[in-house]
Amino acid sequence: MFGKLFGRGGERPAADPHALAVPRRQKGGMYTLQALGDARVQALVEAAGAGDWEAVKAAAAPFDLGRDHQVLAELADVDGVQEWIGRAVEEDKEHRATALLISGARHIVWGWQARTAARAVDVTREQWRLFHERLDIAEEQLLEAAELRPEWITPWRRLLTSGRGMSLGSAVNETRLDAALRRDPLDLETHIEWLSQLQPRWGGEPGQGLAFAREAFAGAPDGHRLGCVIAMAHIEEWVESETNDFLDRSEVQEELREAARRSILHPAYERRLGWQEDFNVFAMALSLSHEGVVTPRVYHELGGAYTPWPWTYLAQPEKMYARFRRRP
Repeated sequence: MFGKLFGRGGERPAADPHALAVPRRQKGGMYTLQALGDARVQALVEAAGAGDWEAVKAAAAPFDLGRDHQVLAELADVDGVQEWIGRAVEEDKEHRATALLISGARHIVWGWQARTAARAVDVTREQWRLFHERLDIAEEQLLEAAELRPEWITPWRRLLTSGRGMSLGSAVNETRLDAALRRDPLDLETHIEWLSQLQPRWGGEPGQGLAFAREAFAGAPDGHRLGCVIAMAHIEEWVESETNDFLDRSEVQEELREAARRSILHPAYERRLGWQEDFNVFAMALSLSHEGVVTPRVYHELGGAYTPWPWTYLAQPEKMYARFRRRP
């Protein structure tokens, strides 16, 4: 039915030999996607969790950490990496850039864990101290990684995050944005990171982020995942608003439908590693807007796969995913 309505966008590839088995589904028919749904990524995460640098290098071989933001994010989220990665930085000269990249990305995540998601006025002096101490380390390491491997984009995207957290100012952060986009003008993760920077809570102006997203996606080819920046821009607008039904407007619903059809539901869209997160971004935005035409197709294609981001913007992310998924 969906194929007749929307075409065969996002056609599923042949069976992936590296795909993890779908775990037992939770209440509501959902399950949390682990390790991007890939056995190789799972092996990489397990090696990092064990503190085995040689195993990490071997498991990372199929990936390009200098360009694959999602695989790097899986490593950055592993608890305890900061306890051993410094030795790899100092001792493995051949792979120093990779070790610096992983360490820098981890220190940003670790820094935000110290700060917590509390409002700035509620963060203690000790939390601020740890936050800045860890981001200082991340800045130094990521800048060196970028110098050692000038073709890499992932250090610059991460430096946008640390620059925002440390309030380095528009001149520094715009230079970093330019550096990332020179390496890939259509890089989704870089655009989404800058979208956050443009929000009023980080010093931007109302509507500035959505205008940026529209301009960016207008220059993307059909089937490109950059369409997710439109969905994320509306989620950010909803976060900044004071009403839960802020997106429940016909013009928002239509823009989201069109963006989905031009990106994740287009025949040219590639279901690359981690594609489920792209679909989750649209699922959340479409659900918040109470759109009823494309939303069922997006959830159907996901088959219950839930990715924590971007649902962590909600107070009860898993519960809300399951509720929206069941909604007619």
